[in-house]
Amino acid sequence: MHFAMPPRKTSRPPPYAARNQSGRIAIPPALRNLLRTRAGQLLVAGVTCVFLLIWLLSGGGTSSTRAAKVGGWTAASIPKVAVGTGPPVVVVTVIDPQADPAWIDKIRNNREEYAKRHGYQTFFPTPSQYPLKSSPTSWSRVPAIRHAIALYPGCTFIWYLDATALIMNPSIPLHTSVLAPPKLESLMISNAPVVPPDSVIKTFSNLKGDRIDFIVTQDKDGLAPSSFVIRNGEWAKFFLDAWFDPIYRSYNFQKAETHALEHIVQWHGTILAKLAIVPQNILNAYASGPASDTNGSFNEGDLVANFPGCDRDARDCFKEQHAYWEILEQGGK
Repeated sequence: MHFAMPPRKTSRPPPYAARNQSGRIAIPPALRNLLRTRAGQLLVAGVTCVFLLIWLLSGGGTSSTRAAKVGGWTAASIPKVAVGTGPPVVVVTVIDPQADPAWIDKIRNNREEYAKRHGYQTFFPTPSQYPLKSSPTSWSRVPAIRHAIALYPGCTFIWYLDATALIMNPSIPLHTSVLAPPKLESLMISNAPVVPPDSVIKTFSNLKGDRIDFIVTQDKDGLAPSSFVIRNGEWAKFFLDAWFDPIYRSYNFQKAETHALEHIVQWHGTILAKLAIVPQNILNAYASGPASDTNGSFNEGDLVANFPGCDRDARDCFKEQHAYWEILEQGGK
């Protein structure tokens, strides 16, 4: 009986670098001796520096200064800035460039005068700046906030406010009168259905104000993200990216980003754990529309008077807000 013999090793090994028994590449004695000398070490350092310089000049080290793409829009990269070193609040309102120019100017001035009074900043992007594709333009509020964080990385809070709303009481500083942890804790609605009236998912009852990163209100129909606040930070970026996920925009929710928000809040504990719902009149009182039965209708002294939907269905925000503009122009709070 014959057995197949294993192939014999060739007497001519492949031209790879020789290795010692430990598996490491063997360094010729002459080179090893050179590396042990001062001159050899200086030579290695010099060669390393030359290669590093070539890499830098070729653009390998410029990633921090290149333009950064976020959700399809481009903003210049900004060096890391500590949160809290910038304005306390940035007020963001997305502006429709097709709207009445006179009304747009008044909306901008309304925010700018308020911001100037309290040391805040404002930001007025347009929907066309963001990759909405076939999604409703109302989705633009989400990347707009991400954009504002990139422009003002040191800010503490971003306050998103729809163009349909007016700041009626500019004497109220949002960051101290609403967002200061003790004040926020006194306002938070605990153990309440996230989506009224009977959602089985409820707000937490043991959260501290300094752990809250997302403050929103409810109207009669559900969450009302026409006025809400997000605390700047890594969680905010995660939350906004999750909310703007293409899969949610492809669901064709009846109320677009509003129903998408209600979905992720109820199904993702990492979002619910950072959420505070406050009474509607604190942040988003309605002058018209489906206000909350208990605290949703606008009263004199409230921070905001909102006219939800006045920019749709052949309505005219400028006309509907006329009486409120008069109050502001007469020196009302």
